[in-house]
Amino acid sequence: MPEKAEPAVSSASAPRIQADLALRLCPPLDTDRLVLEPMGERHADAFFEPLHDDAIYQWISMDKPISLEKLRGQLGRSEARVAPDGQTAWPTWALRRKLDGVYIGRVDAEITLALEASNVGYFLFPPHWGQGYATEALQVVTQHFLSCGVHRLVATVTDGNTASERVLQKAGYVFTRVLVGNDIIRGVPMDDREYVWAVR
Repeated sequence: MPEKAEPAVSSASAPRIQADLALRLCPPLDTDRLVLEPMGERHADAFFEPLHDDAIYQWISMDKPISLEKLRGQLGRSEARVAPDGQTAWPTWALRRKLDGVYIGRVDAEITLALEASNVGYFLFPPHWGQGYATEALQVVTQHFLSCGVHRLVATVTDGNTASERVLQKAGYVFTRVLVGNDIIRGVPMDDREYVWAVR
């Protein structure tokens, strides 16, 4: 007699990231020079125009927003901080400079059910590059995740993006391997360099 097939696990009964954990992973944070605000629809107006600077997209595969309305919708949907399938949390912060209130970029991550940050990412708008803001923001986000029990954080940098590699190194991330053809930028496969922060 053939063996009975195991019943499929429905997505409804699969473990999911709980809403309270997703929100706890994304509180307001701050550094000496920056306020990190949980990102939402209210940030669309400040981000729309800077996101059309071509220089941002040299090293990342993100698309420019098509319209302000679509960006508002996208950021509004992200306020739940949980992926639609419930399998990852999506903490995302808008970076605002304390000195003058100007928004200068974003930090985000994907946190798995196993409390691993599988994709830590960030970008700054070009006028604010080279001033240490990315390192400052990444350090406080990393320490916050560790305080929440996240025990491993992974970030990838497009091969050749030495400035972002320096940011990760200063924040305590360690190079682990090259991921061949891991990303597509402007239609071209690109290698990524993987960096990891793990509880020592």
